[in-house]
Amino acid sequence: MVRATLQAAPSGCAVVPGVGGYGSRQARRWAEQAAEAGAHGVLARPPDGPAARAADVVAHYREVAAVGLPVVAHNDPYDSRLDLTPDLLATVAEIDGIVAVKEVTGDVRRLHRLRDLCPHVDVLVGADDVVLELVLCGATGWVATLPNALPRQAVRLYELCVARDLGRALPLYAELHPILGWASRPEAVQAVKLAMECAGRFGGRCRPPRGPLSGTAADLVRRDVLRALGATADPASGAGPG
Repeated sequence: MVRATLQAAPSGCAVVPGVGGYGSRQARRWAEQAAEAGAHGVLARPPDGPAARAADVVAHYREVAAVGLPVVAHNDPYDSRLDLTPDLLATVAEIDGIVAVKEVTGDVRRLHRLRDLCPHVDVLVGADDVVLELVLCGATGWVATLPNALPRQAVRLYELCVARDLGRALPLYAELHPILGWASRPEAVQAVKLAMECAGRFGGRCRPPRGPLSGTAADLVRRDVLRALGATADPASGAGPG
């Protein structure tokens, strides 16, 4: 998959595969495979399974970083059961090769704390429904979920946020926010696949045990996608439906 992605990626596009594993040996092996394939970096969760101690988390990231690729730490305490708090991340960030963190909690205050504790680490937006707030406060990228269904609108929103063009960013954000909010719900995987189908892209089926959305939830996703497809930041921007 990594090799195929690298072949398909346009020039200048960084490919950063996830290497989350049950333990550091597995994560390091996948990081080595990513390096052999030519990836530009890796996205690494804390070790899966029983919650690790702080020292174990640091050892885990030291093992992954030893491969030599830039490492983006992935903080998603809702899925991993371990929170890379700003204090813990500051210790992890002392390891050579830890360059950024994908912050999924949605807590805007964390960005300011991270900038105080480890200013050399980039903060990447990991929760779609706070992208405007975090980018305006200094986040340097967006690891997006729902924009898989709506890439044109998402790129336009991100560009407006980076440019601090609130006059056009805020109305577009208001239109997109309902669909972006699905990325922070337990049904995020199902929602993004359904949203892709609604937008005319191939979403495919979820891997078991996740089943497709149905009933009210599916109707809401369809409604939110249609609303987002009609969102236009600027008639001259080319960011209309499609």
